[in-house]
Amino acid sequence: MTRSLDKALRERAAAVIPGGMYGHQAVGLLPDDYPQFFSKADGGYIWDADGKRYLDLMCAYGPNLFGYGHPEIDAAYVRQLGIGDTLTGPTELMVRLAEEMTLLVSHADWAMFCKNGTDATTMALMTARAHTRRKTIVRAKGAYHGAAPWCTPRPAGTTDTDRAHQIFCDYNDVASLEAAVAQAGEDLAAIFAAPFKHDAFIDQAAPDGAYARRCRELADQTGALLIVDDVRAGLRMARDCSWSVVGVEPDLSTWGKCIANGHPISALLGSEKARKAAAAIYVTGSFWFQAAPMAAALETLRLVRTTDYLERLTAMGERLSAGLTERAAAAGFGLRCSGPGQMPLYLFDEDPDLRKGFFFVSQMLERGIYLHPWHNMFLCAAMTEADIDGVLNAAEDSLAALKREAGGLAPVEKLAFLAGGQR
Repeated sequence: MTRSLDKALRERAAAVIPGGMYGHQAVGLLPDDYPQFFSKADGGYIWDADGKRYLDLMCAYGPNLFGYGHPEIDAAYVRQLGIGDTLTGPTELMVRLAEEMTLLVSHADWAMFCKNGTDATTMALMTARAHTRRKTIVRAKGAYHGAAPWCTPRPAGTTDTDRAHQIFCDYNDVASLEAAVAQAGEDLAAIFAAPFKHDAFIDQAAPDGAYARRCRELADQTGALLIVDDVRAGLRMARDCSWSVVGVEPDLSTWGKCIANGHPISALLGSEKARKAAAAIYVTGSFWFQAAPMAAALETLRLVRTTDYLERLTAMGERLSAGLTERAAAAGFGLRCSGPGQMPLYLFDEDPDLRKGFFFVSQMLERGIYLHPWHNMFLCAAMTEADIDGVLNAAEDSLAALKREAGGLAPVEKLAFLAGGQR
């Protein structure tokens, strides 16, 4: 049942917030026992409004890279806050951060900063259209690029013209990509690409090298720009742009979530060819030039350069996925662990409406582990081998409970739409 303080907050929220909550952090499509409100966080852990602690394998949907409340990152933020944050103009930290990001990311010659991933992807779209003087973009079906009218997955409140000039292809399908580019013809402005297939509700997939290379070739042949949307995966798949793992450099890349370890800042990075177009578009925000998040980002990038965080995340993620697969098999279940180990998604075989998944994650929640039943998760560098042991031990008990109850599980009514093939 919903916990008492959480329930009271939900009731208050319902009176003053449309729908009670909105966006991807609403819990309407999660099990009923999942908390909506939290009170504090530290390292890899969060506490709900009623004081229960969880190891957080959502990491705030990605921003937590080095641990909640990281002392060095937060100290840099607080120091700059005491000096000056939202000012009439930016501080020199903006220049330093642009220098650091262009040094880190191979394809990047310049950087622009904003607040949210949606800001960055929309700026990328505008830059591509300004550069090419064309309108049409090609992007993969089911890929998420933000919540602006042109890309929101829920079209309420948008118009057909908001979402015009877009052609969709299947991720990792070269023939589908080529057909979409051919359909765009001479009006192709950009090919948008996710760093890997991380759609909700379905297995994730690594980028196929041939698909990524063909994206690059087609962009070059048509004069369009190739955009890699690294808001979700940036710095978790590589210290460079995520498509560096398949040897492909985009013209533009979008960044956010963890580049300041949770402090609010995002970025658009670009190559020299797109500099003039980026300078021509008009984009701004009252808080885009805040200095304190830039100080936090600089400290985050220092840790990216000087620590083995990525190697540890990768090793822990692989160990966790392998351990869960083994324990599920021992309990008589097929569990598919897809995506990079540091950004995993776990789905049960023969579970079309996720009733097994819902039961399992609720059992894990009872045991202090916060998992997600249908969205990719995240590991952070504050997690330890002991934390992974804790997840695996909790999973063993939770899978035993699932084995006892699997035959009598009721359909998940809130996910009934999955039966209609919208997966």
